[in-house]
Amino acid sequence: MLVKLEVVEEIARQAGEILLQKMREGVSVQAKGAIDLVTDADLAAEEFVVGELSRRFPQHGILAEEGGRREGTGDYLWVIDPVDGTTNFAHGFPYFCTSLALVEGGEVILGVVYDPIRGECFAAEKGRGAFLNGRRLAVSRTETVLASLLATGFPYDVATSRRDNGAQFQRVNKASQGVRSLGAAALDLCQVAAGRLDGFWELSLQPWDLAAGGLMVLEAGGAVTGCAGEKFDPLGRSVCATNGLIHRELLQLIAARGEEAGE
Repeated sequence: MLVKLEVVEEIARQAGEILLQKMREGVSVQAKGAIDLVTDADLAAEEFVVGELSRRFPQHGILAEEGGRREGTGDYLWVIDPVDGTTNFAHGFPYFCTSLALVEGGEVILGVVYDPIRGECFAAEKGRGAFLNGRRLAVSRTETVLASLLATGFPYDVATSRRDNGAQFQRVNKASQGVRSLGAAALDLCQVAAGRLDGFWELSLQPWDLAAGGLMVLEAGGAVTGCAGEKFDPLGRSVCATNGLIHRELLQLIAARGEEAGE
């Protein structure tokens, strides 16, 4: 079934408007875990997105963060995060997005990430490039980790998990120009695609965090793998994305090392 990128962009933009409206009205917050939050905006945006995709593409499967899940009758699967960066959103920190990806046979073929605060819509189709508001994106040309600005994130169970990313963060932070932790993986990946960051990694994610952004980096000319260097799996749990030039060096720095890496 033909899916037009501009249709998906419009759905993402409308979901972003729901988020902005909720911010103006006031946000209701609930806890899914100790530091894992969900808001009424997450639920409203997901209901809208799932409804639109179900109406337009009734044969497609859906995997969405807040429970909007449906088995499809074919190979197509939508992977949706209505608000990537919910903790930021709940605190009024202006760094969050809506992320939509279309997966076929285990491969992302289309992705849209919309940042409603900045009005930035990142969009990519497999084999056709990545774009920001219609402008083609390209990753940076930084050649070393030492000269790089990077980003990472930490799991919701960071207080108890042995795989907490702390040791990796310390190593890379000391070896680079700095590591930021901004709290929205999909948007961080788009910053790599746009050349604003030279690389991003995270050890414990969900498919809706990394599917669309991973395609964005690949289509902007970058490299994307798992954190152990394995083939990128959009339905997996870890991601290392770079401009390609620093990829091997960054993988070496974050490589698991026994107790230190929580294995």
